[in-house]
Amino acid sequence: MASSQLMHRSAGCFALALALPSGGNRSAARVRCSFPRTYEELQKGVGLEELVRGAESAGARGRSKLLRRSGNEDDVDRRRTGGTRSSPPPSRNGSSMAPADLDCEHFSRCSGCVIDKALDEPRVMRDAVSFFKRHAVDDMALTTVGVWDWRCRAKLAVRGTCDNPLIGLYEEGSHVVVDIPNCRTHHPRINAAVELVKEAIRTLGVEPYNEETHTGQLRYLQMVVTTFNSSLPAAERYAEGKVQVTLVWNAREEKSVEADLLQPMAEFLWQKGGLGRRGSTPILHSVWANFQTTRTNIIFGGKWRHLLGEQQLWERVGGADICFTPASFGQANVQAFEALLRRLQKKVKRDSAVVELYAGVGIIGISLAVTRACRSVKCVEVNKEAKDSFQLSLARVPDSVDCKISWHCADASVSPINWLEGAEVVIVDPPRKGLDAPVIEALRLASLRGQGKQKSPSSSNVNRVEKRPWIVRAKQDSVVKDSASDWQEEVDVIWPDTLIYVSCGWESFKRDCAALIEGDAWHLDDAHAFNFFPGTDSIETLAVFKRGKSTGTKSSKKKAGRRTGPIPFHRKVGKGALPKAKQ
Repeated sequence: MASSQLMHRSAGCFALALALPSGGNRSAARVRCSFPRTYEELQKGVGLEELVRGAESAGARGRSKLLRRSGNEDDVDRRRTGGTRSSPPPSRNGSSMAPADLDCEHFSRCSGCVIDKALDEPRVMRDAVSFFKRHAVDDMALTTVGVWDWRCRAKLAVRGTCDNPLIGLYEEGSHVVVDIPNCRTHHPRINAAVELVKEAIRTLGVEPYNEETHTGQLRYLQMVVTTFNSSLPAAERYAEGKVQVTLVWNAREEKSVEADLLQPMAEFLWQKGGLGRRGSTPILHSVWANFQTTRTNIIFGGKWRHLLGEQQLWERVGGADICFTPASFGQANVQAFEALLRRLQKKVKRDSAVVELYAGVGIIGISLAVTRACRSVKCVEVNKEAKDSFQLSLARVPDSVDCKISWHCADASVSPINWLEGAEVVIVDPPRKGLDAPVIEALRLASLRGQGKQKSPSSSNVNRVEKRPWIVRAKQDSVVKDSASDWQEEVDVIWPDTLIYVSCGWESFKRDCAALIEGDAWHLDDAHAFNFFPGTDSIETLAVFKRGKSTGTKSSKKKAGRRTGPIPFHRKVGKGALPKAKQ
């Protein structure tokens, strides 16, 4: 997702940015993936028996709460056997059809999750399946990688007092912060890091922010887990992830009076959870500060400071090493995003010329260059902060990758047609609001030109356009890795024949889709959904459009032994389809 969406994601949609929970794949080694929850456990380490007893105790509290809500003990027992914190998840590909329920003690107040039952069956999929069937895509399915512990990125509000800090999300429709120490969707290392921050607040007397008086020191936290650790076997890297902590401080800068406790707090966290932690694996990757003094809901200010730990945060995504800064946008559900990238890569022909709009730090573009042997990949992004991350990632692209890769700092909505010429595949990954109107018009125009229904501009017009200020600036701010091959120039002008749309907003996608296919400019060829935010009624959609009018109805490809229920949208990664649901 493009970093141009940071303001939209982090500020404009504050409730969503804070609320969508986190977690990973609650898989076979559930006990091995359990982590200390309290500061005392963090400090001295904790054995397996203590962890199990803690999980059982938490389970008892959750059971009591569920009983009060439902009044049905049998129902509670059925749901808890389907997904307790100390048990592996139910398999929906085997004989058991136990639901993947949330079973979280914070659900009744926390705004992060709106669904607590059947997390692998978001209700929006009914509309999605029906929508794509109307557009001749009959095999729309949903990939769910895991419904617990999936969130590797979390923005949390800090309120309360220094004796009783509250760290969590806003209660729905209010600015009352709900403390969520045992969030079931957070990666367990995030919950452990939150407990460490609470202990630092109590020990040092750090004042949480007060919105009414605009006083206090610590306003928000950002927690980002990196699973990039080549010293560990691949199967263990997710569980042993480290957390990059950003402290959003109510001060203008590091040297101001209000920031006098910032460095002591960073050092406390690093001693207890970083490399200074004795006898245990560090849980912290680094500590950063962001300075924010405005009286708004905007989470981040414009000033960042690296305090302790590693400066770059790396992640292995889509077959490429990608560098992130705390200001970079990254997907919270790393495992689901990996599944989306693998499917997207298969939709791009080898040796293609690709342009990506709303590119952010260039994750999709770089991954395609590495895995699909593209001739060229051009990434367009408005946020200049993404440039350094792209440059560092580009330096790790193997020399064997023979592709011209470039990143350009430009607003994709300003003269977007100039970025589309010469590309065979265009990829768009807009914010939740969807595509900008000029981008939609440019995509339609590019398709019509590719079909010969609209003439391309003359070379003199192109030269005049190329001299416009924003095009010149985009070239000056670009980052380029040239190809070793001398690709032969095309005689005819090329326009995209494939459009790949990655959408996080279902309603905006439907609106954009209607505009794109109008007048047979494009037609839908394929679509798939991904459960990026289990616990919410939302999906991430990967849709493939082809240029012009459809040549016929796309037939469903049924695998041998496939059995589908009344709504065929259940799919697990690498597991085929689910058994037919009971009628």
